[in-house]
Amino acid sequence: MLVLGVLAVGSLLWWLWPPELSLGGDNTMEDVVAHIRAWGPWAALGSIVLMVVHSFLPFPSELITLANGMVFGPWWGSVITWIGAMLGAIATFGLVRLLGRPFVYRMLSEQQVKRLSDWSSRQGGVALLTGRLIPVIAFNLLNYAAALTSISWWTFIWATGLGILPLTILLNVFGARILNLTGATWLWLLVAAVVLIGWLCVKCRAKPQ
Repeated sequence: MLVLGVLAVGSLLWWLWPPELSLGGDNTMEDVVAHIRAWGPWAALGSIVLMVVHSFLPFPSELITLANGMVFGPWWGSVITWIGAMLGAIATFGLVRLLGRPFVYRMLSEQQVKRLSDWSSRQGGVALLTGRLIPVIAFNLLNYAAALTSISWWTFIWATGLGILPLTILLNVFGARILNLTGATWLWLLVAAVVLIGWLCVKCRAKPQ
């Protein structure tokens, strides 16, 4: 079933993917917005597929999330982004559980895998939830690491679902209002982001080893 799901996503991707959209870092948010809107009635489905693809390829999910806020508004943008991110996380988790460490070693070094696995194993769902709340910890790395531990499917799903929700909503609201923000608002947002990330990093380091 998992393999069939991946094939289905691949087929949708081949059909929806615009040839001008790069998988690297050459895209702007305007590019992503334009391509999502170009899909017309399939825009929501196309955006979900992009989020799933992000779990396997180096495409910046932040651009998709901000673009969703601009195209669909803060509410529906958050829903669409969350669904796509969850489907991508579940697909990654399942593939790693199916294919094992050799699959992960194609993307991460053995040292990275060991460090992430040890950290995730110590506290299970709590560690995963904490990691999801820290923006500087890559979404995909946590998917790979969690799949290599004894974390259950249910724990992975609830911790991921709750953990990605705050940043998903924040970025979609930000995307929906980005064109109307003043210089002072940008400054306050930057300060708040730095303080929040610093606090989360300190809390994470303070956890007992």
